[in-house]
Amino acid sequence: STAIFLTEISTSLACCTCPLLLLSTCPHIFSAETTATPAVAILTGMQGLQQQYVQPFRPHRHTSSRAAAVRVRCAAGSPTVVVTREHGKNGKLIKALSKHGIQCVELPLIEHAPGPDRDQLPGLLQAGAFDWVTCTSPESAAVFVEGWKAAGSPQVRVAVVGGGTGEVLAAAGVNPEFTATKALGKVMGSELPHVPGGSDVVLYPASVKASTDLQDSLAAAGFSVQRINTYNTIGVTNVEQQLLQQALAADVITFGSPSAVKAWVALVGLAAAQQKLSVCIGSTSARACASAGLPA
Repeated sequence: STAIFLTEISTSLACCTCPLLLLSTCPHIFSAETTATPAVAILTGMQGLQQQYVQPFRPHRHTSSRAAAVRVRCAAGSPTVVVTREHGKNGKLIKALSKHGIQCVELPLIEHAPGPDRDQLPGLLQAGAFDWVTCTSPESAAVFVEGWKAAGSPQVRVAVVGGGTGEVLAAAGVNPEFTATKALGKVMGSELPHVPGGSDVVLYPASVKASTDLQDSLAAAGFSVQRINTYNTIGVTNVEQQLLQQALAADVITFGSPSAVKAWVALVGLAAAQQKLSVCIGSTSARACASAGLPA
């Protein structure tokens, strides 16, 4: 049988190189914690799934020495992976996987909607009563850019959680002045430098569903945080049945957010969801899989 290996490849799904590949406590869920430039852990050499176990591998250049691979024994047949980000955000991952002979089914499971505080962002950016603006995802960066342009493109100091988020800003002409060493809110909060003579106020345009990890970490570091909920991530409730059947016949499903996990289970039911190998972008999505029972 051929083995599947978890390896790194450049894509917009994650925000880093040097992935730390983690097996969650649930035996069929694994995740990739990432840090500096767009990268995602992917499955290669897969030909059907039967059992998995951890197998250390020699790190590539730019890959953490702490990384490990997930090997899956498999039967004959070409693998299929379901990609679940919102419309327009799956292309790079599909292209990366296709280079390894991996077929993909695109099944967007989430969409974004304005949050209740979105209209406040331009005025707050114009006022400038903060030392930093924090962006914690490519979507939060896109929302920031929209508000920044509406405010007249003022001079602001922006911190990002990872390279993928920073790329969204750079494309709009905003160069982040700080990038966390690991793409986690609590790490970002602990590492963010204080501005000499500044106000120690951080403006945090967040998702409605975002945890308090970043603001708690910032508060512990001596910052005052002004959080505004500028967007929301919503799970889809209806998909084309033919597309859903293709996804159900696939070997692996990828998750980039807890909302996607919840939407998948709601669409297909827990029993069907447990039949797939779940690949998560990070520990937050992996915990959502565990909470949903994928698998027990």
